[in-house]
Amino acid sequence: MSHHRIGMIVPSSNVTVETEIPALLARHASATFSFHGSRMRMATVSPEELVAMNAQRGRCVDELADAGVDALLYACLVAVMAQGAGEHRRVESEVATRLAARGLPAGVVSSAGALVDALAAIPARRVALVMPYLRPLAEQVVAYLEAEGLEVVAWAALEVGDNAEVGDIPGDRVLDAARGLDLSGADALVISACVQMPSLPLVERAEQELGLPVLSAATAGAFCLLRALGLPTEIPGAGSWLAARSVAPA
Repeated sequence: MSHHRIGMIVPSSNVTVETEIPALLARHASATFSFHGSRMRMATVSPEELVAMNAQRGRCVDELADAGVDALLYACLVAVMAQGAGEHRRVESEVATRLAARGLPAGVVSSAGALVDALAAIPARRVALVMPYLRPLAEQVVAYLEAEGLEVVAWAALEVGDNAEVGDIPGDRVLDAARGLDLSGADALVISACVQMPSLPLVERAEQELGLPVLSAATAGAFCLLRALGLPTEIPGAGSWLAARSVAPA
């Protein structure tokens, strides 16, 4: 059984991604993982704080390079998407270049890019979203995905600006928001387009109730980390689209 070190660059107020990604990868059948985090200061999910947070990225990459990670997750979806169309490619390239300069050919995944790639892998072109963000940032997420060729057919923003509060949003509130969407034209539902809003107990529950593939920023991130490591991407208990995948995509 192979072992892999996963680095995570995390907003300082985020407490969810460091529980959900390890919980997902602990279910993997043929590998084990350790998790190593570096934090960027951010308390309020606002354009100004997101820009200031992103400016701390280089330090975090250097810290995780010191740990010799095999793959790295830039774990803040909206911080990337709020910077404009295609930003995840630039961020992932910049991080990979910085790691390569340290002699680390680590796989690099951003939560923003992972959501785009996971939707392509399902495949799903018409999507519905539940997000915790204030409406202006939620609209930027919608625009970002549509610039990637997706059609956002329905979405809900819970309008929570305090990032610590996002981590405490009750699952029933998230599910109620999903139930309120017109999903008739959707290929898939993103139950949490944010790595801070808890999602794992909701994915299969929502899928069974609503009758379409359900994913979250966390399940998309786990899928893309496994793919970056060249590992099988099957994860039980994380939605039907991951349960059905036994081989890592080329």
